[in-house]
Amino acid sequence: MGTYEHRLQTELKVWEHGLLKPSGLIQNMSKRVQTKINNVIPDKVHAAITSAVRGIVTSVLFGLDFVPKSTPHVGLPLEDRDVKAKALMGTYQKVAAVEGAGTGAGGIMLGLADFPALIAIKMKFLFELAHLYGFNTKDFRERLFLLYVFQLAFSAPDQRGDLLAKIKNWERVAAGFPPEQEYLQNVDWEQFQREYRDAIDFRKMLQLVPFIGAVVGAWANYGLIEELGVVAMNCYRLRLIEGQHAEKAD
Repeated sequence: MGTYEHRLQTELKVWEHGLLKPSGLIQNMSKRVQTKINNVIPDKVHAAITSAVRGIVTSVLFGLDFVPKSTPHVGLPLEDRDVKAKALMGTYQKVAAVEGAGTGAGGIMLGLADFPALIAIKMKFLFELAHLYGFNTKDFRERLFLLYVFQLAFSAPDQRGDLLAKIKNWERVAAGFPPEQEYLQNVDWEQFQREYRDAIDFRKMLQLVPFIGAVVGAWANYGLIEELGVVAMNCYRLRLIEGQHAEKAD
């Protein structure tokens, strides 16, 4: 293991500590605001978001629409992968910002349409990131891994410990999963949608406000891609570094 990997291990420990830290005062206040916002949003809007999340997740698991045409990168040092990953994240931040500004300027209906559009952008980003780190998303288990990364990025603090533990022990965890269709039937879609929605509500709901929607939409989408990108990069870093440890142990 080189100097770069040793330095990353320290950074990853700091990141894990911050990720697993209990909610503070600001986060709790934000949660209360989000709850009030959720209570005034019509049920049909929540149902539409849930349906959109379910549709895209189903496509991720059982379709190949998001799978990059390029083959996974092999033989690259981790430092080079990280450089490429940061550049890729920057590209998708710009794409998401443009999309958010466009829908934010269009009022409430277009603002609501941004939810599924942003999820699709995030998933496409994750698929390309997986190949960049050398993992083939044609494998169902790798597509499932992306969903766990997605959940970790937008889950409640009390859920992150369990999700992170599964990600850090992915090979063992993935071996115990049921067949694809059976797994899909056991997904708690309401919980999945609720945690994602609660994580982004405050910023995204401001996008629906007249006159400021375009600016807020661009800002929100740009930041949400960054949050997802940081979590995803660190999850793949953990897998690659742990893989090096496993090879030495063998």
